[in-house]
Parts: sequence; structure tokens; C-alpha cells
Amino acid sequence: MGKRLFLFFVLINTIGFSQDTEESERLEAIVVNAQTGATMESVHVVNLNQVKGTITNKDGAFSIPAVVNDTLYFSFLGFKSQKIRVTNDMFKFGQTKISLTELAYALEEVIVRPYQLTGYLEIDVKNLPINNAYQYSISGLSVGYEAGKKNPSAVTKVLGAILNPADLLRNLFGKKPNQMRKLRQVKEDDQIRDLLASKFDRETLIELLQIEKVDIEDILNNCSYSKSFITTANDLQILDAISSCYEEFKVLNREK
Repeated sequence: MGKRLFLFFVLINTIGFSQDTEESERLEAIVVNAQTGATMESVHVVNLNQVKGTITNKDGAFSIPAVVNDTLYFSFLGFKSQKIRVTNDMFKFGQTKISLTELAYALEEVIVRPYQLTGYLEIDVKNLPINNAYQYSISGLSVGYEAGKKNPSAVTKVLGAILNPADLLRNLFGKKPNQMRKLRQVKEDDQIRDLLASKFDRETLIELLQIEKVDIEDILNNCSYSKSFITTANDLQILDAISSCYEEFKVLNREK
């Protein structure tokens, strides 16, 4: 009995030690330019799972808390943003190099094809591109509302926005409670706040909160933010606005 009890405590201590080690483990790697191989300074690195951020030093190196299967998000002006999943190899062998591609190289070739009109209506109509956006008209309203692709959620979104904005907010916030809880974590990390203060494209916010850009706009629209603010504010201001809106939503929802 004594031996079993001793082994039990050894096992518990071993598990506890391994968990602490995993939580405190830091990943070290280097970011380089994919075209030149040169190291890149001041690249923003964000652990999307743990909501922690850092930047690379003058040698392109960085260190960040991480565990296997965490996702790291890399962002640098003029380069294509990139997501990397953390693997065991990164911890075992070290000196992992993350390559970022300049946007000039990342852009895919675009072929511009002007409309070839023949003068015959039946032929020209078939050659015109099809617009997949659908509009929904509601009795009593003088204008139609465009809702993107034709699917049930598109119709629901339009009706919710027009008939009951509170329900739309409840759907947006209520369906993504885990992502919304990240708001406080994001606001507490200085490196992430600095990154968001320099960004205007909503790209990092979308990755952090795992919501669509259109959802961000819908949230702010229904919280009475102006179109001018929504289009010109930096990502940190947008984050603070969403956070404020979310706190108001929780208070109202609690009172119901």
C-alpha cells in the first residue's frame, strides 16, 4: 500500500512538473526575407492561442510563449502576413527560420479581359460576368438590401439588421463567446496593442478574434459608430470600440 501511495505522488508531481514546463516553454526562431535571406527586424509576432505578442530584434530573432499546435501570426509592412503552426521540431532543433514574402512577389498574376461585344444581344448577354450578390426587398421599404451569396444566413442577417439590431448583436456576440473573451487579453498585451495601433486593414483583428470583417462592421454599425469612424480608425481603436460595445451588450443581456 505504501509503495502504491508513493508511486501515486511521484506520478502527480511528474504531471504537474510537465504541465508547468509546457506552460512556461518559450519558442525561439528567426524571421528572414524569403527573397534575399536577410534577417528581418521589427516583425510583429502574435501567438493567436495565448494572445501574446512580441517583435523580432535586429538579428531577426524572437522568443514567445508557445506550446505545440499553437498558431503564430507574422505581420510586417510590405510583406504578406503569414500563419505558422508550432510543431515539436521547432522546440527540439531550434534555429527555426520563418520566411516572409514581399507583396510584390506574393501577388498572383492577373489577366485583364475586356468584354468582347459582338453587337448581337443574345451572344453579348451570355458573355457578361454574373453578379452573385443577391438583393432582398421588403414590403414597405423603398430600397433593396444586398446580402452577398444566396444562403439562409444572408437573409437572416439582412432581416436582423433591419428589424431588430439587438438580435443581430446577440447572434454575433453569442455565437462566438470564446473569441469575445479574448478582447480583454488582447488589450492587456502591450506588443499586440502597439501592432494594432499601426494597422488599418482589420487583418490582425480578424485572426485574433476569429470573426469576419463584415461582422466587425455590423457590430460597430449597430453600436451607433459612424461610417467615417469604421473606415478610418486604426485597428486598436476598432478593438476598443468592439470591447466597449461588448461590455454594453453583456450588461443589457444580464438585465433581460
